[in-house]
Amino acid sequence: MSGNAPPARTEDWLALCLAPGVGSRTAARLLERFGSVAAVLAADAEALSQAGLSAQSVRGLRAPEEAAIDAALAWAAHDSACILALDDPRYPPQVASIDAPPPLLFVRGDPLLLSDPQLAVVGSRNPTRGGLDTSRAFAAHLAGIGLCIGSGLALGIDAAAHHGALQTGRTIAVLGTGPDRVYPAAHRELARRIAENGALVTEFPPGTGPRPGHFPRRNRLISALALGTLVVEAAPGSGSLITARYAAEQGREVFAIPGSIHNPLARGCHILIRQGAKLVDSADQILEELVPQLARFTMPPAADAPPDGDPPELDADYRQLLDCMGHDPAAPDELIARSGLSAQSVSSMLLLLELQGHVSSHPGGRYSLRGRS
Repeated sequence: MSGNAPPARTEDWLALCLAPGVGSRTAARLLERFGSVAAVLAADAEALSQAGLSAQSVRGLRAPEEAAIDAALAWAAHDSACILALDDPRYPPQVASIDAPPPLLFVRGDPLLLSDPQLAVVGSRNPTRGGLDTSRAFAAHLAGIGLCIGSGLALGIDAAAHHGALQTGRTIAVLGTGPDRVYPAAHRELARRIAENGALVTEFPPGTGPRPGHFPRRNRLISALALGTLVVEAAPGSGSLITARYAAEQGREVFAIPGSIHNPLARGCHILIRQGAKLVDSADQILEELVPQLARFTMPPAADAPPDGDPPELDADYRQLLDCMGHDPAAPDELIARSGLSAQSVSSMLLLLELQGHVSSHPGGRYSLRGRS
């Protein structure tokens, strides 16, 4: 598709994606062959057949199902609901960059959050108590310093990650159903909270129920949205390993938490570690690995930074926090007391200041001005 072409109509994207047998890979092939959604829909039956489509898919493109299109548009007309097509400027660029990205994303909540720096946290549906506690604690810590936490709204580790993130920050749930369905049904209230404080996203249109074949596609989107994927607990056959495999294929980081050799739910994590996943036992180790990628979200281009002094985005609160630091490393609690700023603000500001080179972190979670100890 031409980068200068005007955005296609949502109706046309829906006609393409709702045609039987047209998934992400087929849609990508058609768009590459014909150049635009409008050109695909305008193609005659012979041209579509020559592009490798079945007779059923050709009929679906030549005579789109208007009722299904109208139903999707009616869903998107509700508050906090929207449909993002590949040519929408709000479509997350990290997803657009993968092989055969979903042509459409159906979103409830804040669509701009999809482009924020994100860590996926996934794992077993039947975890140990320790696994639940670890998932919740890692998600709460990382969300509190500004990372968005993504997961799949499943029972177990996924739900714990969402709950932990909601305590301190924001979270995204990727669904294996349409945006108007919640699976499992027990998570309806959790889904409502996520939609109000983050986003629910899916590549499946309204009315789509849970089907086994949908969840690998959900896992592919979970990993695509994130800078990295953390697997907390997983058996060797867990779907979480599929998410980790997709993350590796997409060039994302893969992290795994080790466990006892006697715990069957640690074996999947151990498999990942043997395959090259990074072993982590603290949230700060994940941050250390992600700092180079996080920098592009928070640091201005070098040409825009002045040769001396604070970069322009450091407002009065940031300068106030820097003024509260002395020669000795200080704990965040001390900085909160000195500055009068909120705990969440100080946590996120410290991350930005470290990325920009103003402060250094020390053992025990303490901070000092860069170059001082």
